[in-house]
Amino acid sequence: MRPALFGGVVWIALLAVLLAGIVALNVAVLQANVRIDELTREQAQLRDANALLSSQLSTAGATPQVEALARRRLGLEPAAPEQMTYVELPSGR
Repeated sequence: MRPALFGGVVWIALLAVLLAGIVALNVAVLQANVRIDELTREQAQLRDANALLSSQLSTAGATPQVEALARRRLGLEPAAPEQMTYVELPSGR
């Protein structure tokens, strides 16, 4: 009877180890899914921030904005039409 009892204990221990492995694997998968969710949220936030910065860059480079900065910071004024000259380039290189 002793060998049969020993064999049953071995099987129980083996099943316990296998179940512990399955639980550990499920925990690892759950942690990976949580990290993926965090990264997905961060990616969405970065895309939103990028869109906002792109919009701000576009607005800052607009002609009226540049003109206003030139007037305010540098004291520049647009040239009058009679002050403009054109350079004619020769047609050949």
